[in-house]
This record gives sequence, structure tokens and C-alpha cells, in this order.
Amino acid sequence: MKGSKIEEDSMRIIEEEIGDLKNNYKPKEWLIVRRVIHTTADYDFADKNRLVFNNAIDAAFKAINARCNIVCDTDIVYAGLNKKNLNNLGLRCISRISDEDVIREAKKSNKTRAETAMRLSANEIRDGIVAIGNAPTALLEVLRLIDEGIKPALIIAVPVGFVNAKESKDMLMQYNIPYITNIGRKGGSTVASAILNALMLLYIKDRL
Repeated sequence: MKGSKIEEDSMRIIEEEIGDLKNNYKPKEWLIVRRVIHTTADYDFADKNRLVFNNAIDAAFKAINARCNIVCDTDIVYAGLNKKNLNNLGLRCISRISDEDVIREAKKSNKTRAETAMRLSANEIRDGIVAIGNAPTALLEVLRLIDEGIKPALIIAVPVGFVNAKESKDMLMQYNIPYITNIGRKGGSTVASAILNALMLLYIKDRL
């Protein structure tokens, strides 16, 4: 069976099984949620760990149209992106988690590499899209940058884990800034990639 047929069948099954939860989302938002469910096989992302949108899609489209930077907290987020769409849209993806200057500065300041990478990517974060799928410390650092006046166009924040994942997302939802996040501890780099891929595809289809 071809990959396209498998994906088509998967989406059909999701539509059949999701029930009324689909109605909690606007049509374009649902397509993003459905992509995350397809990636994770987890309906909780439409339920108890539901995705939450705040003026996100229009902000994403404007940023993509401006050929924005995309700053990721891990290389895994970048690895999961559709490179053809990324390149065709002229988007630059940045992940500095493994850069030598980040490693050196993190040791010097006794901070995590994730938060240090965000601090050292401040110029790229301004008016860009931030995609966080792993480290709550990265999200907390981005919120500090916002407090300092460095505002991204959109934050995709789905850090995962037991320490500060839920809390950092709760903090984000207090900010009046475009974001996509989710409730609770679940998340992950593949979820962040799925959201970005869905946004790029929506943008492309919207321009046809």
C-alpha cells in the first residue's frame, strides 16, 4: 500500500472516531489537530491534552509570507519538517542546541543548553516562529525575551515532561501573543514538527 493511501485512510479513521471533539475547533485549527493526532495516534490532543490556539493561523501565514526564521529547541523538530515545503517557502530553520558557543555559555552560566540556545537566538526569534517540542526551559527563556521586548510572530509550544512542562505552557497562555500550545504534560518534538508541517501545508493550499 502506498504511503499516500495509508495517510488518507488514517485521516478517514480519525474523522470517523473523533466524534464531537472536532467541533471545538475552527476548520483550519482542526486540520492542525488532526495532523497531530495522525502523528501521535493520541486523541488526547483534542481532549484532556487539547491543543489551544490564540490568533495563531493568521499570524503564522503573515510570518511565512515574510519568509520568517523558524527557531527550534531541538534538532529533532527540524528533522521532522517537510524540507520540500520549507525550501519552497524560503524559510530558514535554526536549531542551536548543539552549537559550541551554546554549550560553552551554558556551562559558564550554569543554565540548560535549551534556554541558552534561545537567548543566543534572540535576533532570529524577533518576528520569527519559535517551535518548542522538548524543553520547558526553552519556553521560559522565550517568555523572558518577550518581557524584554523581543517578540516572535508565533510560538508553537508543546514541551513534554513532568518538570515545568505544564507550568510553562500555563504561563504562555497568560501572554497576549499568537501561540499554539496544549494542556498538560504531553507534547514532544514530533508534535511541534507536525504543527509546523500542517501550517506550511495550510499556507500553500490557501495560496492556490
